[in-house]
Amino acid sequence: MLGLVETKRPSVTRFDISRIWGDSCVGWEYVEATGASGGLLLIWDEGFYDVRNCYKSERWLCVKGNLLQNNFNCAFILVYSAHARDEKLVVWEELSYIAGLCQVPCCFIGDFNEILHVEERRGTDSLSLSAEDFKNWIQDMGLVDLSITDRKFTWFRGRSCSRIDRALVSLEWLEKFPETRLRGGPRGLSNHCPLIVEDKRLRDGPRPFRSLDSWFTHEGFLRMVKEEWRGLQEMQFTDKMNALAGPLRRWHKDKFGDMDNKILMLEEEIKKIDDMVGDGAYDETVEARRKALVTCCSKWYVRKELHWKQMSRSRHARDIDKNTRYFHNIASVRRRSNRVDALVINGRLIRNQARIKIAIRDFYKDLYH
Repeated sequence: MLGLVETKRPSVTRFDISRIWGDSCVGWEYVEATGASGGLLLIWDEGFYDVRNCYKSERWLCVKGNLLQNNFNCAFILVYSAHARDEKLVVWEELSYIAGLCQVPCCFIGDFNEILHVEERRGTDSLSLSAEDFKNWIQDMGLVDLSITDRKFTWFRGRSCSRIDRALVSLEWLEKFPETRLRGGPRGLSNHCPLIVEDKRLRDGPRPFRSLDSWFTHEGFLRMVKEEWRGLQEMQFTDKMNALAGPLRRWHKDKFGDMDNKILMLEEEIKKIDDMVGDGAYDETVEARRKALVTCCSKWYVRKELHWKQMSRSRHARDIDKNTRYFHNIASVRRRSNRVDALVINGRLIRNQARIKIAIRDFYKDLYH
């Protein structure tokens, strides 16, 4: 899938597409430019994406279809936002409408002509009203702003530089593609850097020892730790921690590895009792069993929410009944943001993971020699 903003072309022909994409099976939709400004173009491989519907406006272009490899219904929305605040509000309202019309996970990408944080524009120390509008719109839509991994700004003009080009995806998108990532391409002669959205899983390094808050809600956790610790006897503290990691991992997998299934089974049991009550089969035993099931189910709700809240390090909650889905996706975003995809080593941008690990190791060996 390729999206071009500001094509400045009143029309796009198959000859134009073949020069960009080639002669393979290709589909495209475009929004014509107004005079010498504007214009949007989306091109896709028809063997990769099957388009069912297309919606257009002066400032955006939406294609809704099915990713054939994953059988995933979704929409790609290419955006070229306005400059004035009033016009931007109209664009945000139109995008909200089209996302509601599509009723599928969405990926918004393009030039939004707005920042979200003061550090995204050089020389700025406060957010404008239009930036606050943009931030509120993203929150209302439940979108996640993909952090760019290899540059700070995407637009340059003289000494001015900003990050106004971005990709926003829905939570459902991240649930399907948890490793979705955003990086910038070479700017060349343009004022803008191209954006590349990819689903690429990278190997992580060794994981640190972590204690989960949800463990302490389980009545058998401290007893298990005491027994394992007592068995390690006179080992050094760090060796004990390393030795304890294995039993903790097995205990976590046994007790917490299938939280969703445990909750689902408890909910099904509660529903069965409700059906019995609906049929007139009600006594003190049924009531006592239902109370016990509800208590147990509540404990698992709390454990799941504690787990994902800690993993996300989120400092606030959303106004919904259960926050686990929100925390889960924030944790995914944080994990992608913390990963080192590229590093400038001796003035050169390096992406090779093995070289990055060696450079980081050598830096700290020299620092703490």
